[in-house]
Amino acid sequence: MRVRVRLFARYREAAGRERIDLDLPEGGTVESAWSAVAERHPELARYRPFTLFAVGHEYVTPEERLHPDDELCLFPPVSGGAGGDTYRVVTAPLSPDAIAAAVDDPGAGGIVIFSGVVRNETEGRSVKFLEYEAHAPMAEAQMREIGDGIRARWPGVRRVAMLHRVGRLEIGESSVLIAVSAAHRQEAFEACKHAIDTLKRTVPVWKKEHFEDGEVWVGFQGG
Repeated sequence: MRVRVRLFARYREAAGRERIDLDLPEGGTVESAWSAVAERHPELARYRPFTLFAVGHEYVTPEERLHPDDELCLFPPVSGGAGGDTYRVVTAPLSPDAIAAAVDDPGAGGIVIFSGVVRNETEGRSVKFLEYEAHAPMAEAQMREIGDGIRARWPGVRRVAMLHRVGRLEIGESSVLIAVSAAHRQEAFEACKHAIDTLKRTVPVWKKEHFEDGEVWVGFQGG
């Protein structure tokens, strides 16, 4: 089936075009359309965790099935104060460059990024890989609450973005990214530290550590 994809803002500029026609199998999903677009334009792949999707005038999930002649819109993060903040649980790899772009603001004098990376050992035990699981709606709501608290405590904060990845993660991959832009660097540092410390205590994300000789759940995600 043929579907049309429309690109906006930085996506249009990165791809050098506004519209793309795709041929997908019957029953193809929004996610499969994104994959086809990213295959043609790999420069867009790093923005997957931030992307919002719409068909017609309605937002849709990545699992939504498309129909012939649908127009799928790919939206970058929206701009404009707190409305431009990002709080997402995602399955795609995380990109520090993309999250930095998401919080960029002309009024910011500093951007601080925290990346939580999968390490290869825990208390002397060799780690093979990790699995993360989350209650995504509650996790995103809790991250938004943390962001609201940051804005109340540090008025100079311009934008906030928090992403947590779920699924299987290999050694060296980022499980969580937090970015804060603020008028002054001290606010950005303090707000980012507060965000990760609070996230680890309150956001419903669990991790399972896989070792050579067994596995164990750690809840909440706990770093």
